[in-house]
Amino acid sequence: MTLMEYVIQKASHAKEAARKLALLPTDVKNSALLAMADALERQEAELLKANTIDLNAATGLSAAARDRLTLNPKRIKETAAGLREVAALPDPVGQIVGMTRRPNGMQVGKMRMPIGVIGIIYESRPNVTADAASLCLKSGNAVVLRGGSEAIQSNAAIVRIMTEAGGKAGIPDGAITFIDNPDRQVSTLLLKQDKYIDLIIPRGGEGLMEFVTRESRIPVIKHDKGVCHTYVDASANLEMAKAICFNAKVQRPGTCNAMETLLVHEAIAYSFLPPLIAQYQQAGVEVRGCPRTQIIVPSVKPAEEPDWGTEFLDLVLAVRVVKDMNQAMEHIATYGSQHSEAIITQDDSRALRFLREVDAAAVFVNASTRLHDGYQFGLGAEIGISTTRIHARGAMGLEELTTPKFVVLGTGQLRE
Repeated sequence: MTLMEYVIQKASHAKEAARKLALLPTDVKNSALLAMADALERQEAELLKANTIDLNAATGLSAAARDRLTLNPKRIKETAAGLREVAALPDPVGQIVGMTRRPNGMQVGKMRMPIGVIGIIYESRPNVTADAASLCLKSGNAVVLRGGSEAIQSNAAIVRIMTEAGGKAGIPDGAITFIDNPDRQVSTLLLKQDKYIDLIIPRGGEGLMEFVTRESRIPVIKHDKGVCHTYVDASANLEMAKAICFNAKVQRPGTCNAMETLLVHEAIAYSFLPPLIAQYQQAGVEVRGCPRTQIIVPSVKPAEEPDWGTEFLDLVLAVRVVKDMNQAMEHIATYGSQHSEAIITQDDSRALRFLREVDAAAVFVNASTRLHDGYQFGLGAEIGISTTRIHARGAMGLEELTTPKFVVLGTGQLRE
């Protein structure tokens, strides 16, 4: 079988499953998700064994990259809990919204329907496999999963366990389709299958985004890089600001919603930065500062121009002292990736202005950017955080994996 035949076989199999999956009752989908969650927990040892193979083969990865690749009992339980949360969420398929009556008496509204077949191309994190599969299943979409070669054993084990459990519960074969061939050409071929695949969602680094948007014939919703900022205003509660800023950088630095640049108003910089930077350095964070930051804390490394637009995904932080909120927002507009931005302030008028003027998928007031997450927003597991403006933006849950169609209820109306 050629690579093209392999890809078409996989994509067409998913297309066949999508037609059946779209018609499944909610209770069948929910029962399948609960069975999958139980199976993942029950077969924890097999998952950890597969993950160990991936970790042993993954040489030269940074600590943050290894963290993204790693499965452990806690993360397996969290993944299973995510499936149960998705099962508990309302099923968006078939929901009718915005029904209105026209002057001629007919009623016009929109019904949510599955998109069809969704291709997910992603790197490193095995939990994405389960999250994506569960959300697509609940929203009536078949999914084609193309994970990174560094996680192929972990991903294959997750798919096998979920497919077996789902099949027994009534999920059609092919609803979760896994690309198990690591050949890089497969991704290029997959992106040409617009006959079978309706949407592509890439999750990964800048290189992956550029590759997918360049090669795809299929519409793409980007889960792009997260150059996230926190601006600490002159009126901020400094103890709260310190806690938020530390959490935003250190809690899990290898994620797209971790803070990469800290902006601090000059009026509080001398009192705020020294203790916070000392805490960062004690936690192993490499702090790179602007000239004013270096004057305040001479131990920080000088920040270079490329640092301001870099998604470090590691214990590295760029710090800049700004003269006011205007300069902070200008910096965000220049270097940000429109992912997640935060302001720490006690001034309501500034908070509202920041919310209105900062262009990002999520804007926070007095909260950590790490909270930009489907679980935290009450969406259940998320399929990604869209930095695209069309169709969906921000954390993508079930509703974002459906598309509306008009439904019209008449009593014999004609066009005059």
